[in-house]
Amino acid sequence: MTKIKRGYSKPLDLKQGRVDMSHGSGGRSMVQLIAELFAKYLGNEYLGQGNDGAVLPAPIFNGHPGRLVMSTDCHVVSPLFFPGGDIGSLSVHGTVNDVAVMGATPLYLAAGFILEEGFPLADLARIVESMARAASEAGVPVVTGDTKVVERGKGDGIFITTTGVGVLPDGLELGGSRARAGDVVIVSGSLGDHGVAIMSKRENLSFDAPIESDSASLNGLISAMLATGADIRCLRDPTRGGLAATLNEIAGQSSVGMMLHEKVIPVKPVVAAACEFLGLDPLYVANEGKLIAICAAADAERLLAAMRAHPLGREASLIGEVVADDHHFVQLTTSFGGKRIVDWLAGDQLPRIC
Repeated sequence: MTKIKRGYSKPLDLKQGRVDMSHGSGGRSMVQLIAELFAKYLGNEYLGQGNDGAVLPAPIFNGHPGRLVMSTDCHVVSPLFFPGGDIGSLSVHGTVNDVAVMGATPLYLAAGFILEEGFPLADLARIVESMARAASEAGVPVVTGDTKVVERGKGDGIFITTTGVGVLPDGLELGGSRARAGDVVIVSGSLGDHGVAIMSKRENLSFDAPIESDSASLNGLISAMLATGADIRCLRDPTRGGLAATLNEIAGQSSVGMMLHEKVIPVKPVVAAACEFLGLDPLYVANEGKLIAICAAADAERLLAAMRAHPLGREASLIGEVVADDHHFVQLTTSFGGKRIVDWLAGDQLPRIC
């Protein structure tokens, strides 16, 4: 972020004010926006350096140097505010999770904001405050960033890009190519909550029970899982495309198949009912606070016990097995005793959910 300077006259009107083109000009108004809004909520010793980049300490894991893991993600969710979260908290959770499922400890975040002229400053403050709260809860500070403003009608309010950096200890290898026949498939909780929460808000739908996004940072849960010493082959967060897309990707990377069991896949009744009403399959609906673990069968119970002891893994369930299959199919045994292929989606059934 641009170095913060003083000398502007009146403070930002965070209740009635709106973003204008001067907020992205590099001049006094932009510096004021950074000082009175972004630095107010996201400030820390690294962001406070005020340079074009942050100087950070060398990554250390348990007293030893580790390898860097880096991930970046763009967030264009619509609507910006939804039950259980908003684009600010989502931008933190999504990137923290992308680093954490690699087995790395997330250390730092960078954030880029594309703002549309006329966007209410009150909404921007609400988003940045939510982002700061999510970063604090995850223990991963925003240490650098950038802000740009585009003309009215050439954006959609706000887009956020976050980049995360973490440290991966030597000797730990997780990846989509490591699944083996005989391994088991575990999910950390109920599926489809985020995508259905977004769609219900977008379409102004109401159901008998509230549906909230599961958006959350999973680094604490993953740390507890790794501490068990279980032979975990792969971790993934099933976001766009949901469980189905994620397992198809892993099956292709590892040259294996998957056999899932519908009766043990956790889906909340209200989410299942909403999916039926909307014509959606919960296996393809996005999640933002759940993970998939592929692990050796011998370690499944130990891993499940650790997951269920964590608040974000209480509903963890073993939902299937990795099988030998030259076609790399993901299949499902249905509640009626039949089988079906869980294939890739041909399109995007829920656009702009993250």
